[in-house]
Amino acid sequence: MGHGRFKAFEVSFKDSDLWIGVDSKSFIPDMVDFARSSLIALRQELEEFILRCPQFRTSFSPIEIGPFAPDVAISMCNAGKIAGTGPMAAVAGAFSEVLGKALKKKFKIGEIIVENGGDIYLDIQKDIVLSVYAGNSPLSGKIGVQISHEISPLGVCTSAGKIGPSVSFGRADAVMVACYNTALSDALATALGNLVTSPEDIKTVITKAQKYSEIISAIIICDDKIGVSGQLSICPINSLP
Repeated sequence: MGHGRFKAFEVSFKDSDLWIGVDSKSFIPDMVDFARSSLIALRQELEEFILRCPQFRTSFSPIEIGPFAPDVAISMCNAGKIAGTGPMAAVAGAFSEVLGKALKKKFKIGEIIVENGGDIYLDIQKDIVLSVYAGNSPLSGKIGVQISHEISPLGVCTSAGKIGPSVSFGRADAVMVACYNTALSDALATALGNLVTSPEDIKTVITKAQKYSEIISAIIICDDKIGVSGQLSICPINSLP
């Protein structure tokens, strides 16, 4: 994120901790307070809904909610229905996209990236390379995913079975999924990550990923093995200038 392309700042509330990068020409300090107040409002709206619908927080399976639920809750439920997960599997991705879109609309930003615990919303005007963090795997930080600006905006989300606070029933070091919908990318990363218990599972799970028309690309890393599927190119990070 260097070379002056982005101006970065962080906002947090409770256990939501977001890193936001805005192209340097668009950045103004008012964005920081707006992002923080938007995060607080979004978080409080969802928490108030959960008080009325406790299973929204606890379910590991898709659930039905009424039409008067907040938009972010509906988005998370819809993602869970496709992925076969509970709605909270999509919370970080959903927050990233909602806040990214709100910032861009409010300030007419050229480029923005919002990262929330490894779940990323991108709206870019030039190509970018993201590295995949995979914990203690020897491949961690060495694999670059090339994102074309032509398919932006999109979500790039990562689930891990060995690191981080999120619930995973698998043992993957990283399962990255890219979709146009960031909440769905998050939920599908979780769903696929649940199925990876050893490197021997990679081929089967990558084949399953190929059956989702919504997935632009998927990467699975477990120990020293990697599986890749989809239209995004990858490259060794150490080959970049």
